[in-house]
Amino acid sequence: MNLNKLKAGKNFKLENFPTDLSDLITEEDAKKGLKKIRKELAKLQDVMYAHNRYAVLICLQGIDTAGKDSLIREVFMKFNARGVEVQSFKTPTSKELEHDYLWRHAIALPEKGKFGVFNRTHYENVLVTRVHPEYLLNENIPGIESVKDVPKHFWEMRYDQINNFEKQITENGMIVLKFYLNLSKEEQKNRLLRRLEKADHNWKFSPGDLEERALWDKYMEYYQEAIQNTSKPNAPWHIIPADSKDISRYLVAKIILDELKKYKDIQYPELPDEVQDHLKKYKKMLTDEK
Repeated sequence: MNLNKLKAGKNFKLENFPTDLSDLITEEDAKKGLKKIRKELAKLQDVMYAHNRYAVLICLQGIDTAGKDSLIREVFMKFNARGVEVQSFKTPTSKELEHDYLWRHAIALPEKGKFGVFNRTHYENVLVTRVHPEYLLNENIPGIESVKDVPKHFWEMRYDQINNFEKQITENGMIVLKFYLNLSKEEQKNRLLRRLEKADHNWKFSPGDLEERALWDKYMEYYQEAIQNTSKPNAPWHIIPADSKDISRYLVAKIILDELKKYKDIQYPELPDEVQDHLKKYKKMLTDEK
C-alpha cells in the first residue's frame, strides 16, 4: 500500500483514517515484514551512530491500550542498546513544574547518532491538559489563577510553540517522525476487558482507565485539532491503524525505514587518507607481534 496515505495533512480528519487495515495486509505478512525490517533498521542504526550527524526522534501518541509499549519493544528489538533511548513522560514532577512545559522534553532529546523514542510526548501538553484544563494550574503560569483565566488563544499559542520547538531541532539535525496509534473505541473496550479477565494482565488495569474512556469524544476532538495544527513537512504525523498490534508495528517500522533511507548522506565515515594508505602496514604490525 501507499504509506503516504497515512500521513496527515492540513485538512486532516480523524474519521477519514482507518483503525483497521487487515483487508490490505494480513497479520502473518505483517509479522514477516517486521522481522525483515528490524534487521535493516539495526544496520542503519549502526551507520547513523558512526556517522554522528543526525539524531532521530520517534514520537508515539495514542489513547490508553493503543499498544505503544509493545510496539517499542517489538520495533526496536534488534537495536544496539547504546544507540536508542526510550523516554516515558508521566505526570510532571515538582522539579519539572519549576520549568516551562517543554523543558523536560528538550533535555530528553537524543544525542547525535542516536534514536530517541518518546512514549507519550510533548503533545500531552495540548491533549491531557486540554481535556483536564485544571492541570494547567500546576504550571504556575502568570495570569492563570483558575481555569476561567485560560485565554481563548492559549491552545493555538501552544501549537505555535510546539511547531517552533520542532522546527528548531529539525534544523539542527534531528529527524522527527510522529505516530498517532489510531485505535477504535470497540477495540479499546476489548483490550480493557482482557486486562480484567487475565490474571497476569490485571496489574495493567486502573479504574482511571474507565474515567478517561468516558471522555473519548473529547480526546478524539483534541487529537484531531492537535494533529491538524502540528503536522508539518519537517515533522509529519502518521496515522497508524492500531486495531491490530502486528500491523501497526509493521507500519511504524516500515515508515521509519523508508524515511531514513531518504537521507543519502548517512554513510560510515571515511578514514583519513594517511590512515587509509597505511592499513596494510598497520595490519602487518599487529600480525608480526610476538
